[in-house]
Amino acid sequence: MARLTDDTAQWIVLMGFIVSFSLFFLAIILNQSTVVGQTTAEAVSEFPKEDIRGVRDVVIQSMFIEPESVYYNRTKVQNDIRFLAKSRQNAVVDFNAWPDPTGNYTYYYIHYNNGVSAYNETYTFP
Repeated sequence: MARLTDDTAQWIVLMGFIVSFSLFFLAIILNQSTVVGQTTAEAVSEFPKEDIRGVRDVVIQSMFIEPESVYYNRTKVQNDIRFLAKSRQNAVVDFNAWPDPTGNYTYYYIHYNNGVSAYNETYTFP
């Protein structure tokens, strides 16, 4: 085997340090990109799409209950919706209705907020 001089050994050690530092730098970059991807995926999964759809459907159904029907009381049903959303989903649900000045349409405003996601909708019914 050929005899190595001091300069050659120093170059070998220097190249080893450069390669190890570059691998360390690449590992840090890959680790940060994984964290960014994980955070983005968590943000998408935290949006309560099914909870909003369920509350929205029940709110719209409650708007069509007669105000003083024999079997159901609209105010009581709507208060129950607010209470159940607060207790089971930890979400604030607010909604109200107002007629169009022409009398042709009725606007329904639905608000959903669970502390992470907020959803607002104006539903128009002819």
